[in-house]
This record gives sequence, structure tokens and C-alpha cells, in this order.
Amino acid sequence: MGHWLHQNIVEPGKLPLLLALSAFVLTFAVTRFVTRMIRAGKGPFRDITPGGVHIHHVVPGVVLSVVGGFGAVASGRQGMAAGICAVVFGVGAGLVLDEFALILHLDDVYWTEEGRQSVEVVVLTASLVLLVLLVLAGFSPLGVDELSGDEQQDRLGVVLTYGGNFGFVLIALFKGKARMAVIGTLVPLIAFIAAVRLARPASPWARRLYHNRHRARARALLRAYHHDVRWAGPRRRFQDLIGGAPDRTPLPGPPPEP
Repeated sequence: MGHWLHQNIVEPGKLPLLLALSAFVLTFAVTRFVTRMIRAGKGPFRDITPGGVHIHHVVPGVVLSVVGGFGAVASGRQGMAAGICAVVFGVGAGLVLDEFALILHLDDVYWTEEGRQSVEVVVLTASLVLLVLLVLAGFSPLGVDELSGDEQQDRLGVVLTYGGNFGFVLIALFKGKARMAVIGTLVPLIAFIAAVRLARPASPWARRLYHNRHRARARALLRAYHHDVRWAGPRRRFQDLIGGAPDRTPLPGPPPEP
């Protein structure tokens, strides 16, 4: 394991990417834990409100991302400075994307239904970075010394396979299946299934190609309905497990009597 790590990660200069991804995931997990404790009123954690202004953690996240990003550009891919900058950038990115929904809506929607978008973006980002790390570190021959001809050929074959799979991922995205596209970046079969099945009714693919195909549009609507009913519950439970359940919106009361 140590030899593989040195040959495929450290020597080609891919260690900063691994450190940034690890810091990103760990920061998101710790941040969600702290915010849950604050929400429940447990532990020593409290909101930071100097002068009555609530400082969201996206603010230090932006600062750390800028510092880590510029530092990484200046330090290159090797050395301790590159590793430190990668960790700083990963921490900053984790803080920023944990409040992605706040940036998108320009409102404090952290514990609302809209706040679930932050969890989805974090999972998407971590999956894509992990894919890049696996392809570059585990299979790509670029920057890796002491590879035999067979090893180079095998690795190039895997890289080309993932490159071809990227076409199925793009089709899945155009068909409105973003989650399957993300999973398909890691599992090629999922991307292929998403690409060959019917598109989501509101997707660009359906609007362009199902416009005059009434039967296909009706089948797409029916399949999307059954899919949403089947997977809405498990998806919400998964999001609640990672990011915490949103606040329940109170039901509107009866209208006032005249």
C-alpha cells in the first residue's frame, strides 16, 4: 500500500488533491455536526453574532478558499506548502458549499427544504473529485514512473473507457437525470442505463425530441411520477442522515372569521 501510494499519489504530485478532498469531506461532516448541536441547543457551540450580525460560516469559507487557492497556484504540486494550501482550500470549499443554498437563494434557508440543495451539491462535488482522483491516481499513467508496457496499456484502456462513458453521462444530464449521471461517473453501467431510458418530462432532451411524440411524452410523465413516488422517501432519509432534517413548515390555520 505504501509503495502504491508513493508511486501513484506522492511521486506524480497528486497528494494535494487527496488532501483537499479529505479536508473537504471532513469539514462538511464536522460543520453539519456543529450546526446540529447549535440547532438542538446542546454543547458549547453557539452562532457567531458580533454586533448582532450573524456571521455564516460561508464567510470564513470564502476567505480560506481564496487563500488556499492562490497559495496552491503559487506553491506548485510538490512540497509541504502545496499540501498545506490544499488542506486550507478543502476546508474553505467545505464551508462554502455547505451553505450553497444560501448563496443560491440569497436567504438563510439552511434548515428548509431549499437547504437540501447544499447536501446534493456537496455529494456531487465529492463524487466528481473522487472520480478525478481515482482516474488520475489509480489508472492514469501520466506522471507515474516505472510502469511496464502492459501496465501503461491497461491504464490507458481504463481511461479511454471512462472517456467513452462520459458521453453517456452527458446524455443522462440532458435527459434530466443528474443524480444518475453523478453515480454513472463512478459506475459506467448506471450512466448507460440512464442514457438509454426515457428522459424526464421537463428535461432539454424531452422538450426537444418528445415535442411531437405524444406517446413518448406520456410514458415519460408516467415513469417520472412512479419513480418520484418510489424514491422520494429513501432520498429524503438519505439527505436527512447526512445534513439533518429541515424544519417542518407549519400548516396554515383556518381563515379568520369575518
